Amino acid sequence: MNQALSVRAPAVAGMFYPGANRELAQSLAQMLGAAAREAPERDVPKAIIAPHAGYIYSGPVAASVYALLAPARSRISRVVLLGPTHRVAVRGLALPGCEAFATPLGTVRVDARSVETLAALPQVVVSAQAHALEHSLEVHVPFLQAVLEQFTLVPLAVGQASTREVAEVLEILWGGPETLVVVSSDLSHYLGYQDAQALDRSTAKAILALATDLSHEQACGATPVTGLAHVARRRALKPELIDLRNSGDTAGDRNRVVGYGSFAFYEPAPDAR
Repeated sequence: MNQALSVRAPAVAGMFYPGANRELAQSLAQMLGAAAREAPERDVPKAIIAPHAGYIYSGPVAASVYALLAPARSRISRVVLLGPTHRVAVRGLALPGCEAFATPLGTVRVDARSVETLAALPQVVVSAQAHALEHSLEVHVPFLQAVLEQFTLVPLAVGQASTREVAEVLEILWGGPETLVVVSSDLSHYLGYQDAQALDRSTAKAILALATDLSHEQACGATPVTGLAHVARRRALKPELIDLRNSGDTAGDRNRVVGYGSFAFYEPAPDAR
């Protein structure tokens, strides 16, 4: 008799995104379809940054970069997903200690080999509590389920950690064309519309310059973003801004908005390295 998998249950289904399978699938198909129609053809990125708010607010911005993964639907088989902790403080980067993540679209296995590889790193810990109610990782999993055929997940909730500690984890897990890196981050929080636009434009410029000194006022996922920037510098990745909007552009009022950006990072061609 097979032992049941230990599964991290969805915490924000029905709040941040639809809680029913069919409704969620339809919502994702609509957002991804609209993004695909609007986007010019591009290469498939090695890494992406995408926002993690409720789908009515940030979903279209996230979809704009997830749509770029379509040509690699059957190639990408492992996703390294990093997002900031919002509810439980943790030192380092936390794995959930479970064997799978569940959403209304089904269950995704945690990559056991990657978990074993990370066990020797002092900055990697196990904390089910850090993951239990955390939305910054969860909201990306349905997007990944919609755009990829079959994949395993390396979910890392990033707390108090240095840029270099994050970069070391990314380097170890970098892999080849089968591995996608996803960093979850919103941008400015609760500014007026025009102030948010100005700050987010400045932050986007810094991300495109592969800055490693972003503040959490610029991006709530600043630590994983700068960790990715550190690796991108070393590996000569080319960043691209895909979309930059805020909640005042999507579904909210313009008095206190949250900023969202999506970015793609491309590896150089083998003969260009």
